[in-house]
Amino acid sequence: MKRILFLTTGGTIASQASARGFTPITAGEEMLKMLPNLSGLCQVETAELMRLDSTNIQPEEWQQMAHSVYSALDNYDGVVISHGTDTMAYSAAALSYMLRNLDKPVILTGSQLALTAKDSDGPTNLYDAFSVALEGIPGVYVVFAGKIIHGCRAVKVRTQGADAFFSVNAPLCGTVTNNKVMWQNPLPTASGARSLAAHCQSRVLLLKLAPGLEPNLIEAAGILGYRGMVVEGYGAGNVTNTHRDIASALAKAIQGGLAVVVTSQCLLEASDMSIYEPGRVMQTAGAIPAFDMTTEALYVKLCWALGQSTDMEEVRKIMTQNIAGEMNG
Repeated sequence: MKRILFLTTGGTIASQASARGFTPITAGEEMLKMLPNLSGLCQVETAELMRLDSTNIQPEEWQQMAHSVYSALDNYDGVVISHGTDTMAYSAAALSYMLRNLDKPVILTGSQLALTAKDSDGPTNLYDAFSVALEGIPGVYVVFAGKIIHGCRAVKVRTQGADAFFSVNAPLCGTVTNNKVMWQNPLPTASGARSLAAHCQSRVLLLKLAPGLEPNLIEAAGILGYRGMVVEGYGAGNVTNTHRDIASALAKAIQGGLAVVVTSQCLLEASDMSIYEPGRVMQTAGAIPAFDMTTEALYVKLCWALGQSTDMEEVRKIMTQNIAGEMNG
């Protein structure tokens, strides 16, 4: 019988009502008691990493998760992580980069309703996550509402609805229906030895452009010690370059050593700075292209890339390599 490690981090799935609102309280062992049929499928051991609303999960917690998973993989056939939905996409992307050449499954799941709530989606999501882990398909996946999503492609799109995550710019890896796992597009098998690369740089800013934004905000980011910036431009990746000249401020920041990635505010399809003049000015300035990556994966990848090297050319190389299957092509 396969052995699966169940790591708990908190989130809605582990929450109970309190005077301060819903708070992660339920321990992993208590969560498993709500899945009585699981004992017939596999041996499960639990470990509590943290009890946090996922709003409070930071890069340091990504590293903690990555170290815990990596140290467990020799002794288990897979890992299931319960996680809050708000930042699950960030954590899934972080594990996709930090856990190199995975040869076993790492599955993140959670719920929109607390596990103890009436009609909670938690029991089904948890059972599905274990079912996918038992398939033995290597890689980091988000399993939610019957979907199996690549860890770098998941985006939360609903605040309350059970179908909370979409796979953006990529087909689903598979589905789970009535406890049956069906694969369509599993991640390719990795080559090389499994390794851990958990270093990351937390001083990265995510900036969404809006009419009226002042360019001195870019200068302030440099003064505050930020090392990188993901800019959500307009349309295909266009940046204001007339009055309130954001593009010139970004170009100056790039010359000063800030790693700048330009993406689109649009959820679907790829950004392309080469199409329009307001995009080309950023391309000429040395901004890093985003391709069709999600903002969550881009942000995490830039944090991770800056943790791997302080050389900007090396950071650019890392950002434009399809190292975790996070972009098409």
